[in-house]
Amino acid sequence: MAAAPACLCYLSQNPTISNLNLSLFKPNVLSLRSFFHSPFPSLSQKHYLRLRPCKCSSTAPLSTTTYEFSDGSSEVELRLNIGGLDIRSSRDILVDTNDTSLAIRVLRPGSPITLIETNPLFDRIKSSETIWYIDDDQLVVNFKKQDPDLKWPDIMESWESLTAGSSQLLQGTSIYLVGDSTEINQNVAQELATGLGYTPLSTKELLEAYTKQTVDSWLLAEGSDSVAEAESAVLESISSHARAVVATLGGKHGAAGRSDKWQHLYAGFTVWLSQTEALDEDSAREETDNNVKDGIISYTNSDVVVKLQGWDPAYTKNVAQACLSALKQLILSDKKLPGKKSLYIRLGCRGDWPNIKPPGWDPSSEGNATLGTQ
Repeated sequence: MAAAPACLCYLSQNPTISNLNLSLFKPNVLSLRSFFHSPFPSLSQKHYLRLRPCKCSSTAPLSTTTYEFSDGSSEVELRLNIGGLDIRSSRDILVDTNDTSLAIRVLRPGSPITLIETNPLFDRIKSSETIWYIDDDQLVVNFKKQDPDLKWPDIMESWESLTAGSSQLLQGTSIYLVGDSTEINQNVAQELATGLGYTPLSTKELLEAYTKQTVDSWLLAEGSDSVAEAESAVLESISSHARAVVATLGGKHGAAGRSDKWQHLYAGFTVWLSQTEALDEDSAREETDNNVKDGIISYTNSDVVVKLQGWDPAYTKNVAQACLSALKQLILSDKKLPGKKSLYIRLGCRGDWPNIKPPGWDPSSEGNATLGTQ
Protein backbone atom coordinates (compact mmCIF):
# COMPACT_ATOMS: atom_id res chain seq x y z
CA MET A 1 0.00 0.00 0.00
CA ALA A 2 1.26 3.47 -0.78
CA ALA A 3 2.43 5.74 1.99
CA ALA A 4 0.21 8.73 2.52
CA PRO A 5 1.44 11.87 0.79
CA ALA A 6 3.32 14.18 3.15
CA CYS A 7 1.32 17.32 2.53
CA LEU A 8 -2.20 18.07 1.41
CA CYS A 9 -3.27 21.40 0.03
CA TYR A 10 -6.90 22.23 -0.69
CA LEU A 11 -8.08 25.04 -2.96
CA SER A 12 -11.69 26.15 -2.84
CA GLN A 13 -13.55 27.85 -5.66
CA ASN A 14 -13.95 31.08 -3.71
CA PRO A 15 -11.29 33.47 -5.03
CA THR A 16 -12.03 36.11 -2.39
CA ILE A 17 -10.79 34.09 0.56
CA SER A 18 -7.10 34.49 1.34
CA ASN A 19 -5.97 32.23 4.16
CA LEU A 20 -3.16 29.71 4.53
CA ASN A 21 -3.27 27.60 7.63
CA LEU A 22 -1.06 24.51 7.96
CA SER A 23 -1.37 23.57 4.30
CA LEU A 24 -4.73 25.11 3.60
CA PHE A 25 -4.63 27.65 0.79
CA LYS A 26 -7.58 29.57 -0.54
CA PRO A 27 -8.28 30.60 -3.24
CA ASN A 28 -8.31 27.71 -5.32
CA VAL A 29 -6.29 24.77 -3.32
CA LEU A 30 -6.19 21.94 0.00
CA SER A 31 -2.56 20.70 0.60
CA LEU A 32 -2.03 17.29 2.42
CA ARG A 33 1.67 16.65 2.35
CA SER A 34 2.27 19.98 2.27
CA PHE A 35 15.34 19.65 -1.06
CA PHE A 36 23.89 20.26 -2.93
CA HIS A 37 22.99 22.98 -0.35
CA SER A 38 24.07 26.28 -1.88
CA PRO A 39 24.25 29.68 -0.19
CA PHE A 40 21.63 32.27 -1.04
CA PRO A 41 23.64 35.52 -0.62
CA SER A 42 21.02 37.76 -2.15
CA LEU A 43 18.65 36.92 0.69
CA SER A 44 20.87 38.69 3.19
CA GLN A 45 20.33 41.96 1.37
CA LYS A 46 17.51 44.31 2.28
CA HIS A 47 14.42 44.33 0.13
CA TYR A 48 12.36 47.46 -0.29
CA LEU A 49 8.81 46.58 -1.15
CA ARG A 50 5.48 48.31 -1.44
CA LEU A 51 3.37 46.89 1.35
CA ARG A 52 0.18 45.18 0.25
CA PRO A 53 -1.55 44.02 3.44
CA CYS A 54 -2.73 40.44 3.08
CA LYS A 55 -5.80 40.51 5.22
CA CYS A 56 -7.62 42.97 7.41
CA SER A 57 -10.13 42.43 10.17
CA SER A 58 -10.59 46.16 10.70
CA THR A 59 -13.23 48.30 9.05
CA ALA A 60 -10.83 51.24 8.89
CA PRO A 61 -8.78 51.97 5.76
CA LEU A 62 -5.47 50.15 5.51
CA SER A 63 -2.32 52.21 5.74
CA THR A 64 -0.27 52.25 2.54
CA THR A 65 3.33 52.23 3.65
CA THR A 66 6.68 50.68 2.79
CA TYR A 67 8.77 48.18 4.63
CA GLU A 68 12.33 46.95 4.66
CA PHE A 69 13.07 43.29 5.25
CA SER A 70 16.40 41.64 6.03
CA ASP A 71 17.47 38.13 6.98
CA GLY A 72 20.30 37.46 9.39
CA SER A 73 21.66 34.08 10.41
CA SER A 74 19.18 33.30 13.16
CA GLU A 75 16.66 36.12 12.95
CA VAL A 76 14.77 38.29 10.49
CA GLU A 77 13.99 41.98 10.81
CA LEU A 78 11.06 44.00 9.56
CA ARG A 79 11.11 47.81 9.42
CA LEU A 80 7.87 49.64 8.66
CA ASN A 81 7.68 53.34 7.93
CA ILE A 82 5.23 54.91 10.37
CA GLY A 83 5.97 58.56 9.77
CA GLY A 84 2.82 60.64 9.43
CA LEU A 85 0.68 58.26 11.49
CA ASP A 86 0.88 60.46 14.60
CA ILE A 87 2.15 57.69 16.84
CA ARG A 88 3.05 59.23 20.19
CA SER A 89 4.16 56.16 22.16
CA SER A 90 4.54 52.40 21.96
CA ARG A 91 1.09 52.08 23.52
CA ASP A 92 -0.34 53.18 20.16
CA ILE A 93 1.05 50.03 18.49
CA LEU A 94 -0.18 46.43 18.69
CA VAL A 95 2.18 43.70 17.45
CA ASP A 96 0.43 40.33 17.58
CA THR A 97 2.36 37.17 16.59
CA ASN A 98 2.20 33.44 16.86
CA ASP A 99 4.59 30.91 15.33
CA THR A 100 3.18 31.31 11.81
CA SER A 101 1.42 34.69 11.63
CA LEU A 102 1.88 38.40 12.21
CA ALA A 103 -0.48 41.34 12.65
CA ILE A 104 0.61 44.94 13.28
CA ARG A 105 -1.95 47.64 13.98
CA VAL A 106 -1.99 51.28 14.96
CA LEU A 107 -4.58 51.65 17.70
CA ARG A 108 -7.19 54.32 17.16
CA PRO A 109 -10.41 54.72 19.17
CA GLY A 110 -13.00 52.70 17.25
CA SER A 111 -10.95 52.40 14.08
CA PRO A 112 -7.54 50.70 14.36
CA ILE A 113 -5.34 50.87 11.27
CA THR A 114 -3.86 47.58 10.07
CA LEU A 115 -0.31 48.05 8.80
CA ILE A 116 0.27 44.40 7.99
CA GLU A 117 -1.48 41.11 8.68
CA THR A 118 -0.11 37.94 7.13
CA ASN A 119 -0.77 34.26 7.66
CA PRO A 120 1.46 32.47 7.06
CA LEU A 121 4.87 33.94 7.55
CA PHE A 122 7.49 32.50 5.21
CA ASP A 123 8.44 30.02 7.93
CA ARG A 124 7.95 29.51 11.64
CA ILE A 125 9.26 31.89 14.28
CA LYS A 126 9.79 31.75 18.03
CA SER A 127 6.93 34.11 18.76
CA SER A 128 7.73 34.39 22.47
CA GLU A 129 11.13 35.92 21.57
CA THR A 130 9.76 38.63 19.26
CA ILE A 131 10.94 42.13 20.17
CA TRP A 132 9.93 45.46 18.67
CA TYR A 133 10.68 49.14 19.16
CA ILE A 134 10.22 52.51 17.50
CA ASP A 135 13.29 53.98 15.78
CA ASP A 136 12.52 57.54 14.61
CA ASP A 137 9.90 57.11 11.87
CA GLN A 138 10.22 53.33 11.72
CA LEU A 139 8.71 50.45 13.64
CA VAL A 140 11.36 47.74 13.97
CA VAL A 141 10.34 44.12 14.66
CA ASN A 142 12.86 41.32 15.21
CA PHE A 143 11.85 37.65 14.94
CA LYS A 144 13.83 34.60 15.97
CA LYS A 145 13.63 31.88 13.30
CA GLN A 146 12.89 28.32 14.33
CA ASP A 147 15.06 27.13 11.42
CA PRO A 148 18.20 29.32 11.30
CA ASP A 149 19.48 27.56 8.17
CA LEU A 150 16.51 28.62 6.04
CA LYS A 151 16.96 31.95 4.27
CA TRP A 152 13.81 34.05 3.99
CA PRO A 153 13.30 36.07 0.78
CA ASP A 154 10.45 38.02 2.43
CA ILE A 155 8.46 38.21 5.67
CA MET A 156 5.38 36.54 4.19
CA GLU A 157 4.78 33.42 2.15
CA SER A 158 3.69 34.47 -1.32
CA TRP A 159 4.24 33.45 -4.92
CA GLU A 160 7.24 35.80 -5.11
CA SER A 161 8.88 34.57 -1.91
CA LEU A 162 8.23 30.90 -2.68
CA THR A 163 9.73 31.10 -6.17
CA ALA A 164 12.71 33.08 -4.85
CA GLY A 165 13.30 30.70 -1.94
CA SER A 166 12.70 27.41 -3.71
CA SER A 167 16.19 27.12 -5.20
CA GLN A 168 17.70 26.56 -1.75
CA LEU A 169 15.07 23.90 -1.07
CA LEU A 170 14.66 22.06 -4.39
CA GLN A 171 18.40 22.21 -5.18
CA GLY A 172 17.71 21.59 -8.87
CA THR A 173 15.42 18.61 -8.36
CA SER A 174 12.75 18.40 -11.05
CA ILE A 175 9.01 18.44 -10.40
CA TYR A 176 6.49 16.05 -11.99
CA LEU A 177 2.79 16.90 -12.10
CA VAL A 178 0.34 13.99 -12.19
CA GLY A 179 -3.43 13.71 -12.10
CA ASP A 180 -6.48 12.97 -14.21
CA SER A 181 -6.33 16.16 -16.31
CA THR A 182 -3.57 16.65 -18.88
CA GLU A 183 -4.71 20.26 -19.34
CA ILE A 184 -4.37 21.12 -15.63
CA ASN A 185 -0.98 19.41 -15.47
CA GLN A 186 0.26 21.43 -18.45
CA ASN A 187 -1.06 24.78 -17.25
CA VAL A 188 0.38 24.44 -13.76
CA ALA A 189 3.70 23.09 -15.08
CA GLN A 190 4.12 26.14 -17.32
CA GLU A 191 3.39 28.50 -14.41
CA LEU A 192 5.78 26.72 -12.08
CA ALA A 193 8.55 26.58 -14.68
CA THR A 194 8.21 30.30 -15.39
CA GLY A 195 8.34 31.21 -11.70
CA LEU A 196 11.24 28.91 -10.84
CA GLY A 197 13.27 29.48 -14.00
CA TYR A 198 12.94 25.76 -14.78
CA THR A 199 12.39 24.12 -18.17
CA PRO A 200 8.72 23.29 -18.87
CA LEU A 201 8.21 19.85 -20.42
CA SER A 202 5.02 18.11 -21.50
CA THR A 203 5.06 14.39 -22.19
CA LYS A 204 1.97 14.86 -24.38
CA GLU A 205 3.79 17.38 -26.58
CA LEU A 206 6.94 15.24 -26.69
CA LEU A 207 4.98 12.15 -27.71
CA GLU A 208 3.01 13.98 -30.39
CA ALA A 209 6.14 15.62 -31.81
CA TYR A 210 7.88 12.25 -32.05
CA THR A 211 5.02 10.23 -33.50
CA LYS A 212 3.52 13.01 -35.67
CA GLN A 213 0.06 12.15 -34.40
CA THR A 214 -2.18 13.21 -31.54
CA VAL A 215 -2.40 11.18 -28.37
CA ASP A 216 -6.14 10.81 -28.94
CA SER A 217 -5.65 9.25 -32.38
CA TRP A 218 -2.91 7.03 -30.96
CA LEU A 219 -5.28 5.80 -28.26
CA LEU A 220 -7.89 4.92 -30.85
CA ALA A 221 -5.39 3.13 -33.08
CA GLU A 222 -3.27 1.23 -30.53
CA GLY A 223 -4.93 1.52 -27.12
CA SER A 224 -3.90 2.92 -23.77
CA ASP A 225 -1.24 0.28 -23.03
CA SER A 226 0.81 1.44 -26.00
CA VAL A 227 0.54 5.09 -24.96
CA ALA A 228 1.49 4.33 -21.36
CA GLU A 229 4.55 2.35 -22.50
CA ALA A 230 5.64 5.19 -24.77
CA GLU A 231 5.20 7.82 -22.05
CA SER A 232 7.18 5.62 -19.66
CA ALA A 233 10.03 5.64 -22.18
CA VAL A 234 9.85 9.44 -22.39
CA LEU A 235 9.96 9.70 -18.59
CA GLU A 236 13.03 7.48 -18.57
CA SER A 237 14.78 9.73 -21.08
CA ILE A 238 14.16 12.90 -19.05
CA SER A 239 14.57 11.41 -15.56
CA SER A 240 18.18 12.62 -15.33
CA HIS A 241 17.21 16.20 -16.28
CA ALA A 242 17.60 18.81 -13.54
CA ARG A 243 15.49 21.94 -13.14
CA ALA A 244 12.50 20.80 -15.18
CA VAL A 245 8.78 20.84 -14.49
CA VAL A 246 7.16 17.91 -16.27
CA ALA A 247 3.45 17.72 -17.09
CA THR A 248 2.38 14.11 -17.52
CA LEU A 249 -0.60 12.61 -19.31
CA GLY A 250 -3.79 12.52 -17.30
CA GLY A 251 -5.98 9.48 -16.79
CA LYS A 252 -5.42 5.74 -16.92
CA HIS A 253 -3.81 5.85 -20.36
CA GLY A 254 -0.83 7.72 -18.92
CA ALA A 255 2.17 6.17 -17.17
CA ALA A 256 1.41 7.95 -13.89
CA GLY A 257 -1.99 6.28 -13.80
CA ARG A 258 -0.30 2.88 -13.45
CA SER A 259 1.62 1.88 -10.35
CA ASP A 260 4.13 -0.23 -12.29
CA LYS A 261 5.20 2.78 -14.36
CA TRP A 262 6.46 5.01 -11.52
CA GLN A 263 10.09 3.92 -11.67
CA HIS A 264 11.29 7.16 -13.29
CA LEU A 265 8.70 9.48 -11.76
CA TYR A 266 10.42 8.99 -8.41
CA ALA A 267 13.43 10.88 -9.85
CA GLY A 268 11.71 14.17 -9.02
CA PHE A 269 9.18 15.56 -6.59
CA THR A 270 5.74 14.41 -7.67
CA VAL A 271 2.64 16.54 -7.13
CA TRP A 272 -0.82 15.04 -7.54
CA LEU A 273 -3.29 17.65 -8.80
CA SER A 274 -6.49 16.02 -7.61
CA GLN A 275 -9.94 17.38 -8.36
CA THR A 276 -12.38 16.95 -5.50
CA GLU A 277 -15.93 17.67 -4.45
CA ALA A 278 -14.88 18.04 -0.82
CA LEU A 279 -16.08 21.29 0.73
CA ASP A 280 -13.38 21.73 3.36
CA GLU A 281 -9.90 20.61 4.36
CA ASP A 282 -11.04 17.88 6.74
CA SER A 283 -13.21 16.27 4.06
CA ALA A 284 -10.41 16.47 1.50
CA ARG A 285 -7.96 14.94 3.97
CA GLU A 286 -10.39 12.10 4.69
CA GLU A 287 -10.85 11.56 0.96
CA THR A 288 -7.09 11.29 0.46
CA ASP A 289 -6.69 8.94 3.42
CA ASN A 290 -9.36 6.68 1.91
CA ASN A 291 -7.55 6.75 -1.45
CA VAL A 292 -4.37 5.60 0.26
CA LYS A 293 -6.13 2.85 2.21
CA ASP A 294 -7.87 1.58 -0.92
CA GLY A 295 -4.51 1.33 -2.69
CA ILE A 296 -6.23 1.56 -6.07
CA ILE A 297 -5.16 4.99 -7.30
CA SER A 298 -1.50 5.04 -8.28
CA TYR A 299 -1.32 8.81 -7.76
CA THR A 300 -1.08 8.13 -4.02
CA ASN A 301 2.60 7.37 -4.74
CA SER A 302 3.06 11.16 -5.02
CA ASP A 303 5.12 13.23 -2.62
CA VAL A 304 2.38 15.82 -2.20
CA VAL A 305 -1.24 16.16 -3.23
CA VAL A 306 -3.04 19.38 -4.10
CA LYS A 307 -6.82 19.15 -3.97
CA LEU A 308 -8.73 21.37 -6.41
CA GLN A 309 -12.39 22.10 -5.91
CA GLY A 310 -13.24 22.89 -9.51
CA TRP A 311 -10.88 24.29 -12.11
CA ASP A 312 -10.46 27.71 -13.66
CA PRO A 313 -7.30 28.50 -15.69
CA ALA A 314 -7.46 32.04 -14.29
CA TYR A 315 -6.27 30.67 -10.95
CA THR A 316 -3.37 28.62 -12.30
CA LYS A 317 -0.87 30.69 -10.30
CA ASN A 318 -2.82 30.00 -7.10
CA VAL A 319 -2.53 26.27 -7.75
CA ALA A 320 1.18 26.63 -8.55
CA GLN A 321 1.69 28.57 -5.32
CA ALA A 322 -0.05 25.83 -3.34
CA CYS A 323 2.28 23.26 -4.97
CA LEU A 324 5.36 25.20 -3.85
CA SER A 325 3.95 25.73 -0.37
CA ALA A 326 3.31 22.00 0.03
CA LEU A 327 6.74 21.09 -1.37
CA LYS A 328 8.38 23.57 1.02
CA GLN A 329 6.71 21.90 3.99
CA LEU A 330 7.74 18.46 2.75
CA ILE A 331 11.39 19.41 2.24
CA LEU A 332 11.68 21.25 5.54
CA SER A 333 10.40 18.11 7.26
CA ASP A 334 13.34 16.14 5.76
CA LYS A 335 16.16 18.25 4.31
CA LYS A 336 17.95 15.15 3.01
CA LEU A 337 15.27 14.53 0.38
CA PRO A 338 16.96 16.42 -2.53
CA GLY A 339 20.19 14.53 -1.97
CA LYS A 340 18.27 11.28 -1.76
CA LYS A 341 16.54 12.03 -5.07
CA SER A 342 19.95 12.75 -6.62
CA LEU A 343 21.32 9.44 -5.34
CA TYR A 344 18.28 7.62 -6.71
CA ILE A 345 19.00 9.06 -10.18
CA ARG A 346 22.74 8.26 -10.02
CA LEU A 347 21.96 4.64 -9.18
CA GLY A 348 19.77 4.36 -12.28
CA CYS A 349 16.19 4.97 -11.10
CA ARG A 350 15.78 1.28 -10.32
CA GLY A 351 12.39 1.63 -8.64
CA ASP A 352 13.66 1.23 -5.07
CA TRP A 353 12.27 4.55 -3.84
CA PRO A 354 12.13 5.46 -0.99
CA ASN A 355 14.21 2.60 0.45
CA ILE A 356 17.23 2.89 -1.83
CA LYS A 357 19.21 -0.35 -2.15
CA PRO A 358 23.02 -0.61 -2.33
CA PRO A 359 24.81 -0.36 -5.70
CA GLY A 360 24.50 -3.59 -7.67
CA TRP A 361 21.00 -4.34 -6.43
CA ASP A 362 18.97 -6.19 -9.05
CA PRO A 363 15.25 -5.23 -9.08
CA SER A 364 14.37 -8.53 -10.76
CA SER A 365 15.64 -10.42 -7.72
CA GLU A 366 12.62 -9.14 -5.80
CA GLY A 367 10.16 -9.49 -8.61
CA ASN A 368 10.00 -5.72 -9.11
CA ALA A 369 7.99 -5.57 -5.90
CA THR A 370 9.10 -2.03 -5.19
CA LEU A 371 8.24 -0.61 -8.59
CA GLY A 372 4.65 -0.08 -7.61
CA THR A 373 3.06 0.41 -4.23
CA GLN A 374 -0.50 -0.40 -5.17
